[in-house]
Amino acid sequence: QVKLVESGGGSVQAGGSLRLSCVASGDTYNREVMGWFRQAPGKEREGVAGINSGGSTTYRDSVKGRFTISTDNAKNTLYLQMNSLKPEDTAMYYCAARKRGLLLLSQSWYNYWGQGTQVTVSS
Repeated sequence: QVKLVESGGGSVQAGGSLRLSCVASGDTYNREVMGWFRQAPGKEREGVAGINSGGSTTYRDSVKGRFTISTDNAKNTLYLQMNSLKPEDTAMYYCAARKRGLLLLSQSWYNYWGQGTQVTVSS
């Protein structure tokens, strides 16, 4: 089993920055691929960024150059550094994990989910 706990959300003005954290516990082999997803009201959950145990990363096009996903294995923590935030980035952000596999940003690909942290960007 894997437990994921997100933090770091908040309210910022457009152009601001936030860093989300996700502390993971449980079987390491069940979290060799990790990702950040988000869901805005009335919209489907979408993949934002992913990273695997080899350090490879992937991003959705709309956040490339603004968001950076990273891990600190010593702290069992996944991060999402978000810069140049836009109002359209407003959403609940979720951390997700799965065992070794392809680095995909499809929510059906992940087995474990956190409870989410809210990000609100005002114009």
